[in-house]
Amino acid sequence: GKDQDGVVVPTSGGRYDVHLRARQRVAVYWDEEVAEVRRCTWFYKGDKDNKFIPYSESFSEELEEAYMIAMTLGEWKKKLESPNREVIILHNPKLMVHYHPVASSDDWVSTPTEQGRPRTVKRGVENIAVEIPNGEPLQIDHLVFVVHGIGPACDIRFRSIVQCVNDFRNVSLSMLQAHFRKAQEQQQVGRVEFLPVNWHSSLHSTGVDVDLERITLPSINRLRHFINDTILDVFFYNSSTYCQTIVDTVASEMNRLHRLFLQRNPHFRGGVSIAGHSLGSLILFDLLTNQKADPEEDEHCAQGSRTTSSTGGIEEVKEVLKKLELSEYCDVFEKEKMDRQALLLCTEENLKEMGIPLGPRMKILHYISSETEMKVWSPSQHGDSSEDGRSCQYRDVGLGQVSANYPQLNYKPTIFFAFGSPIGMFLTVRGVKRIDPNYSLPTCKGFFNIFHPFDPVAYRIEPMIVPELEFEPMLLPHHKGRKRMHLELKEGLTRMSVDLKNNLLGSLRVAWQSFTRSPVPALEAGSSEAEAEAEAGAEKQPDTKAEEPPAAVKEETPPINVGRLNGGNRIDYVLQEKPIESFNEYLFALQGHLCYWESEDTVLLVLKEIYQTQGITLDQPLPGSQ
Repeated sequence: GKDQDGVVVPTSGGRYDVHLRARQRVAVYWDEEVAEVRRCTWFYKGDKDNKFIPYSESFSEELEEAYMIAMTLGEWKKKLESPNREVIILHNPKLMVHYHPVASSDDWVSTPTEQGRPRTVKRGVENIAVEIPNGEPLQIDHLVFVVHGIGPACDIRFRSIVQCVNDFRNVSLSMLQAHFRKAQEQQQVGRVEFLPVNWHSSLHSTGVDVDLERITLPSINRLRHFINDTILDVFFYNSSTYCQTIVDTVASEMNRLHRLFLQRNPHFRGGVSIAGHSLGSLILFDLLTNQKADPEEDEHCAQGSRTTSSTGGIEEVKEVLKKLELSEYCDVFEKEKMDRQALLLCTEENLKEMGIPLGPRMKILHYISSETEMKVWSPSQHGDSSEDGRSCQYRDVGLGQVSANYPQLNYKPTIFFAFGSPIGMFLTVRGVKRIDPNYSLPTCKGFFNIFHPFDPVAYRIEPMIVPELEFEPMLLPHHKGRKRMHLELKEGLTRMSVDLKNNLLGSLRVAWQSFTRSPVPALEAGSSEAEAEAEAGAEKQPDTKAEEPPAAVKEETPPINVGRLNGGNRIDYVLQEKPIESFNEYLFALQGHLCYWESEDTVLLVLKEIYQTQGITLDQPLPGSQ
């Protein structure tokens, strides 16, 4: 009735609203062109169409009226003309045809029946071979904001962040059905909502494109336009002016989406996580490193570090000052509640405010620089960090960041997922040699760095925390529960070649020793013993190598301590390349950077880690997973 015409119906998991009176579908969380909604019972389908298309409501009414007259009077072969001057002929209840002229603007056309292949006309939805989807589960367990990288296009098909996140969400729904079936049957699991965060349009609406256009050369126009629209985003982020615009946009958009989501889902009690692709992951990392934890959490963290780490304790600061022959300043540091960790984070500005004279200041700063050279180190000590002792802890990840006022988020993210991320490279370029193993993001306890092995933009994080060890990233299990066949074959061949090489080297070593052996009889017994030992060593060596696990599963052997950045768990996760990708790494490099949106393995790791925080596990644990 008329009352229902004013109703707004949420569709597509609540991401769109359909206004019944206006017959429009409007996007809720992002800007998108309004789509037309039709309510009708008459459809047409051409030879090359794969689905039935509805007629406009007004023309459907005309068709319905002509159909009912024909049915009542039994008079068929009725002709109707559509608004586009196309002809529909109702031959009988089972045969109705739509003719569309090839050249509708031509006045010299012959009868419609001679032009073009006719379309099939259908009344009602019976026997239409289309599966109407059941829709998404109403229960939302977790919310994830997804931030894009450079440029307006996010994949190889030049699709927007909205379309790519739609793919990611669809894959997540299929992974939930495949791997969380038991939890779904027990109604423990609903779904995870993924919402896109767009900052590119805000950046390029500042007028910078007009300024760039004036200075851009006219040659190779398309390439220059592509560079201006995509690659330059990296340089914009390294500019203090535009970096502020970007971080403000990302933070305010995530806060806006969070508020809007809670308004529309008042019963939501789940957590919030964030994910970033490419440059988007760096933006999120910089935002997270500059969030301020609650004072209670700061105190808890400080107590934890004092008990678990050797870098804490005011007594240690006194020892340091005594070693530097500056014992008279112990009271000053004790008054400021300065432990050794805080001391290592101090700048000259901090020491000056504490009233430390120039000479002692230089000694302390020299000590700090020598101690922090292999920790979280930046060549330029940022004086722009706040004066209070609390923000000192945030300067250790100021990490050469562009000077910007980083906004605060309205929530504490549960996990931070980085896809194809250059965070490691940017930290290194900013002068960071090592990330302190005791460092964790102030408000986010989980961090996963996920990358394709051929992704040219992706870099690892773990070697910056444990530089003295060489170890492989965690291999992401295949979503069907096994390693890809070509990788198993590749590892088998690698092991075989290592065995052959060791056997060959062992045989050559024995042969060389026997060739160069002295012919003195007294030495023959000793040399035969040496030969036996050499042979035994040569035989043992390949055995130990053969027993050594392949690189892809080395993470299963002794656990590696990679610090607190991900709560003590592994951080770097590498996808398994597809068989066709292994033929040429360079050919699939770009695809490797843009593959995450439809990667079942990536989505499954995200779901696994999110639901693990709620105590829900996969139906069957995947081999090689933590």
